[in-house]
Amino acid sequence: MRSFLNGSLRAPDGGAASASDIDQLCINTIRTLAIDGVQKANSGHPGTPMGLAPATYTLWQNLLKYDPADPLWPGRDRFVLSGGHASMLLYSVIYLTGIHNVTHEGKVQNEPALTIQDLESFRQYNSKTPGHPEYRHTAGVETTTGPLGQGCANSVGMAMAQLWLATHYNKPNFPLFDYNVYAFCGDGDMMEGVVSEAASLAGHLKLGNLIWLYDRNKISIEGSTDLAFTEDVGKRFEAYGWQVLEVKDANNIADIKAKLEEGRKETQRPTLIIQHSVIGFGSPHKAGKASAHGEPLGVDEVAETKKNLGFPADKTFYVPDGVLEHFKKGVGARGAAARKKWYELFEAYKKEFPELGQQVEDIIHHRLPKGWDKDIPVFETDEKGVASRASSGKVLNAIAKNYPWLIGGAADLAPSTKTDLTFEGAGSFQPKEWNGTYGGRNLHFGVREHAMGSIANGLTVSGVRAYCSGFFIFSDYMKPPIRLSALMGLPVIYIFTHDSIGVGEDGPTHQPIEQLIQFRATPGLITLRPGDANEVAEAWRVTVTQQHKPVCLVLSRQEQPTLDRKKYASASGVAKGAYVLADSNGKPDVILIATGTELGLAVKAYEKLTQEGIKVRVVSMPSWDLFEAQPQSYRESVLPPDVKGRVVVEMASAIGWERYAGTTGAIIAMHGFGASAPLKNLLPHFGFTEEAVLKAAREQAKKA
Repeated sequence: MRSFLNGSLRAPDGGAASASDIDQLCINTIRTLAIDGVQKANSGHPGTPMGLAPATYTLWQNLLKYDPADPLWPGRDRFVLSGGHASMLLYSVIYLTGIHNVTHEGKVQNEPALTIQDLESFRQYNSKTPGHPEYRHTAGVETTTGPLGQGCANSVGMAMAQLWLATHYNKPNFPLFDYNVYAFCGDGDMMEGVVSEAASLAGHLKLGNLIWLYDRNKISIEGSTDLAFTEDVGKRFEAYGWQVLEVKDANNIADIKAKLEEGRKETQRPTLIIQHSVIGFGSPHKAGKASAHGEPLGVDEVAETKKNLGFPADKTFYVPDGVLEHFKKGVGARGAAARKKWYELFEAYKKEFPELGQQVEDIIHHRLPKGWDKDIPVFETDEKGVASRASSGKVLNAIAKNYPWLIGGAADLAPSTKTDLTFEGAGSFQPKEWNGTYGGRNLHFGVREHAMGSIANGLTVSGVRAYCSGFFIFSDYMKPPIRLSALMGLPVIYIFTHDSIGVGEDGPTHQPIEQLIQFRATPGLITLRPGDANEVAEAWRVTVTQQHKPVCLVLSRQEQPTLDRKKYASASGVAKGAYVLADSNGKPDVILIATGTELGLAVKAYEKLTQEGIKVRVVSMPSWDLFEAQPQSYRESVLPPDVKGRVVVEMASAIGWERYAGTTGAIIAMHGFGASAPLKNLLPHFGFTEEAVLKAAREQAKKA
């Protein structure tokens, strides 16, 4: 079979495709599988897979260090398809290379991840081939992509993780972690701000193990990218500190291979390869047009395209003889040999370095190190108390020194968020030119919140445990990666401080109101707003033990009293999301429910109301998510349905609290934005005073 190329299909400034018959056959098989998948689903994006097929084939078949029989092998190269809309490209490669299936428990099975039937089920309910690639849903998918730019930023985290792991665990003659990270991206990725943030940091960090291939087909949904995107991307990346290479013809696989190899040889800079391609390559009437981007080619155009590519027009999901065998002899054989060598090396490594070997085993199997929690402090009763950001910093450092692969930092706010690791040897993750080491555990993201969250996802899928931090208001810049953490089931730790109008003089631009309800509404995300220092410690216990859920720790700038736990219930109740902190004798007349700094306000009201003879219960509710996961019997023991008198106190949006206050309960919360003033003036203005709580509680108690 041959590839018929007429002049209209040539890439700009290109020459003839440099490929053997079997190479071209495999490339066109990828193209036609992608075309058929989209056409059968009557939904999807055929054009990008058609243009990117030669580069994808070249990388996987000739260069990628990857064993399809073990897609979890720690020494493998990472491949990220940032333009997740081109998912049929990746699914086709997963099928053709014979990648094995992986269970949700992380066990590799002796069966294919995808079959032809799975490709035929593209974008259908309960299929293994969803519209965009999903991590832990389809083996061979390293990270969930779809929202443009996320995959690129994830790949920066993956590259950072490789360097960190190599610095800590590689020894002379034992290069356990020496893999490269490849990301394929497009014009849409390059327009997204998160890519600029991530690329800037990657250049600063000199991530020489990172290679992006930018498929520049100059087409977006609205038409030519000249409508909105005319900058010189190469010069932009050179300014970031990247090596920039160019492939003028996306069908010249010899040139693609040479540029990928050149990228691998560059160890002091990340590499951007700009590839000029034709979207929908091979389609007689849609190649190079926006109509090839986000819709099926159409039955007649599919038939003509297949003829154009030398494939039978009447066959769908057709894999010619020899294609599967060719991939098996290429990526399959090369990957199997590399994997075998790696595990032999690792067995010898464990004998020579048993302690480090155990750590690597724990990282691979997502286990916590023994004794990680042995130094978590217990905080003494203190009426003045301490800001939860400060107590969190103490707990974080106590945990991190016993949890060697817990690493993280802030978006230029570590001194304020108290997330610096200050114990001896913690260090900063920096190249030596910037007075650091790739083994440093303090990450400096700069003022790049969006990229920070995305990079944390990339770090976490690579085995290290990542945390990142910022002011709670700036979580607005991080909603996409936090949502993707939850969707992927990644236990990323998000630490947000300055959690309320307690920010004071900085005013409404810096005072979070609606952020708590946003995160509480996110499926699979645990949001914790602890009420005193010992609740902070328990919140960290909950956080660290999560395996498949990210956690948002929401912490205060202002001080909050450290409660007397001999008088009040143990803070261990945090693990259940809500617990009875203080109670009355017998059925309560009123229940006070509070979180964060407002818990101390509820306790003060409790003391006074108890003296008045009113039966009061105080419920601390740091996490709706954890509380809702408890049995109904427990939830009703904390909030008895027959106690209608309830008062909720929280310096955030009131939305959602009616679930716990009931239809007749009182909710003391924010109903608008804050204001710029000292906190002592803001509290009475917005009704967060002991008098306001007492008044509401007395009125509610009358219902008893």
